[in-house]
Amino acid sequence: MTSTQKLECKPTRWFIFRAAVMLVMFGVFAVLFYKDGSTGYRKKNEAFYLHKAFEAASHEFSDLSKKGDLTPESWRDYASKRTVLLPDDRSVLPATMEVPHPWPEILHDFQKMKNTQWNHLWREYTATRGMDEDVPEEPYTARKIKEQWVVFWISLALALAAGFFLIRTLGRRISADDEAVTDQRGRRVPYADLRVLDLRKWETKGLAFIDFDGPSGKGRLRIDGLTYGGFKAEEGQPAEELMKRVKSRFSGEIIEFTAASEASDDSPAEKSDATGA
Repeated sequence: MTSTQKLECKPTRWFIFRAAVMLVMFGVFAVLFYKDGSTGYRKKNEAFYLHKAFEAASHEFSDLSKKGDLTPESWRDYASKRTVLLPDDRSVLPATMEVPHPWPEILHDFQKMKNTQWNHLWREYTATRGMDEDVPEEPYTARKIKEQWVVFWISLALALAAGFFLIRTLGRRISADDEAVTDQRGRRVPYADLRVLDLRKWETKGLAFIDFDGPSGKGRLRIDGLTYGGFKAEEGQPAEELMKRVKSRFSGEIIEFTAASEASDDSPAEKSDATGA
């Protein structure tokens, strides 16, 4: 018998691309949810309550001005004693935020409070601190922050799983030579031990299952043509060529989708005979 070249199916670019996309996607999700859960939502809460303080300072300045006895000194003295109204649950605030938190220094300036609208003062303040001037409509609760951590751990687990399967698959192959077929797990089974070749999902999903029983052991091989080899004509249809090699040396029972469809049209008696019942 003339020896033929060993056929080897490597992981397809289709699978590698999909796994890489999932790895990146879940990795980005994990980073974003980590930022929100660790500092992001707390910083937004800080901005929310400071923003409210600017609005309150404007109203209080206006009320005191109407009384007619407000001076730069009296306003500075008044503002220096005022603090930002904060929630009782301090866990929703940044750990670095001073509590109680005094009004920002810019609110102590009589001239700025008199001549500048409070929302313009807010923009100036956030610009100097490198904060986002946009604030949430409502503060984030401790429960909402906890939810970010939950989704972070889920995203991280999925990213690690995608990375694991990607790395594992990159080092695997499915091959067929003159004597045996070797699956992606490295199990080498001689053709003589192959008993049943199930091709019902080969045409639609690129999946085939081979039951074996013999000196090599007993079990089932899973041949995934979409993950290993592929069916692209420009690449020579490696998975299809491998299956042709296996079928050419296979002497057991072959179950194909067409045969299964024909069997479904048979009478109950014929079905019973076909299955050996």
